[in-house]
Amino acid sequence: MSDHPELDGYEPMRDKPLRSPHLQTIMRIVVVLALVGLILPGIFVSWTTASATANRTCAAYAGVYAPTAVGTSVRFEMFGPEGPGWNCYVREFGGTESLLRALGLIPGAVVLPDGTVSS
Repeated sequence: MSDHPELDGYEPMRDKPLRSPHLQTIMRIVVVLALVGLILPGIFVSWTTASATANRTCAAYAGVYAPTAVGTSVRFEMFGPEGPGWNCYVREFGGTESLLRALGLIPGAVVLPDGTVSS
């Protein structure tokens, strides 16, 4: 007696494949396009959100720590001073640019001193 009686008498077709090579190619293309369509928008939204957050955070830090700065710029650097992440630079009047603060891989909220003196 067989372990699978529903397969008694079944003979697989070995003459030709289940799907044609043309259909397999089309299916592969559709799957790749679907994956790209799912992944790219997420990457784009994450990048623009991080960029906007880094710009606002850099402007807030520059207002407190470098009030005489002429301008600010934010760059994502793979090999920055603290590793990969967003870095805030300030531009002084003479055109010199210096690193104000490393904002990290995912820039967050501004943490400024509250102005109170503790004893």
